[in-house]
Amino acid sequence: MYLIYSLLLLLLGIVLSPVIFVLFILKPKLRAGFWRKIGFYPDLRGNNTIWIHAVSVGEVNAVESYIKKLRQQYPACNLVLTTVTRTGQQVARSKLSKVVNHITYFPYDFIFSVKSSIKAIDPKLVIIAETEIWPNFSHEVNKAGIPLVLVNGRISPNSYKNYKRFRFFLEKFLKNYSLILMQTEKDRNRIIDIGADSLKVEVMGNLKFDNTSILEQTDIDNLKKSYEKNDKKILIAGSTHKTEDELILNVYSRLKMEFNNLKLIIAPRHPERNDQVLKLISERGFKFGLRSKSSNFNESDISLLDTMGELSKLYSICDLAFIGGSFSNTGGHNPLESAIYGVPVISGPTVFNFKDIYSYMTAHNAAVVVNNEQELYEKIKDLLINSEKYQEMSRNCINIFESNKGALDFAVSKIKDYLD
Repeated sequence: MYLIYSLLLLLLGIVLSPVIFVLFILKPKLRAGFWRKIGFYPDLRGNNTIWIHAVSVGEVNAVESYIKKLRQQYPACNLVLTTVTRTGQQVARSKLSKVVNHITYFPYDFIFSVKSSIKAIDPKLVIIAETEIWPNFSHEVNKAGIPLVLVNGRISPNSYKNYKRFRFFLEKFLKNYSLILMQTEKDRNRIIDIGADSLKVEVMGNLKFDNTSILEQTDIDNLKKSYEKNDKKILIAGSTHKTEDELILNVYSRLKMEFNNLKLIIAPRHPERNDQVLKLISERGFKFGLRSKSSNFNESDISLLDTMGELSKLYSICDLAFIGGSFSNTGGHNPLESAIYGVPVISGPTVFNFKDIYSYMTAHNAAVVVNNEQELYEKIKDLLINSEKYQEMSRNCINIFESNKGALDFAVSKIKDYLD
């Protein structure tokens, strides 16, 4: 079966090569890492190598804390992280270049490229983030006697329907896995139903929500005092991009006429835009201040966050959070920094960088995705007026973290036997 798959894959590559060549020219991101992907790897071997694969941005974000925990637990191990996409590489390098030993590209699933990568990396253990099933890769890893573990696995209802059609093939590939750790009981049942060995599948929770990095209450109280929050309501617009500042200021202008105690913190994603944003605020006639000047809400209606490294902390004193990058085609930013404090999240429609997180949060009524300025205004107003809806949404934010607590430690503990 693997021979048939390999021949079909090679034939498909040859037939589509003219199209692929044109796409490579037109879209440079598609050819990122090409030489690595076809098997030209440098020597990445080391002591007790753990190879972690995270296909793109979402998966890298998901396993960031897991990789850091692995480094703490196994400081002498050689950690190699691979991605498929160029954006995945960029995020991996920005977040984990000082944690792992090597960051490179995952091979195409041709036999020759897979074998070359395994030889160059020589892993003692391979960990795949979420549900990546590469037939030749899993087969060659298993044939080499290397444990293959899937962590933070999930299968959406749509994927499950499609996978079931190919159960006969999938059960052969899934047998190559030594251990499969799924996010929920539903995910566990689904992967077993498409062919995984039930004795190898366990539920671990979701790594993305196993985050305990929050401020102490004394620090939160000090932040509230520095802003003179008292009985004021604070709306924060975090990581805003061009056009989003205008949008949130338009919404705030309307809300301010109905809720006099409502204040706004704007945190542009890129500090070089601070002057542009200040100009927009000034044009609308609002009293404003700068965080760097220790301005407070007794003196102003709007505070511009012009200091570095404080955004995640300031979510702790806010009542509602608009997460930017979601109306600018940027792909959105991390909503968990707000939700962990019980602050309901509202975002625009473009959240592909955190698609899975938003899917989970909206399903559990911890976040809302709106499509335009009017919907943004209506949703914020609704939550300001309806305290029961607000409290329910706030509780849901806390609950998604509570229900997934322990996933990180569990997933790390389960690989111990493969490294000793």
